[in-house]
Amino acid sequence: MVVYKIFIIFASLLTRKEPSMANKSGFFYRVFDLYYDGFRNMKLGRTLWAIIIVKLIIIFAVLKLFFFPNYLKQHAEEGKESEFVATQILKQ
Repeated sequence: MVVYKIFIIFASLLTRKEPSMANKSGFFYRVFDLYYDGFRNMKLGRTLWAIIIVKLIIIFAVLKLFFFPNYLKQHAEEGKESEFVATQILKQ
């Protein structure tokens, strides 16, 4: 639903009578029109996009919090992170 609203806003910008936006044979207008028409006529796809977005939120937000802690914050002194990284790189 959010993607659909963004497309509607963008379409309203494209339909203004400004000379730079009125070129309907331009590449960007044709690409936008392709996606806009596809999302407008989609039924099952909206559900699938919602599932994809929820999965991405879980992967990048929740899993990062639990499985990827801030290593520099735990091991380096504040303000000396660059020195810590340099010494770790030179040790290997």
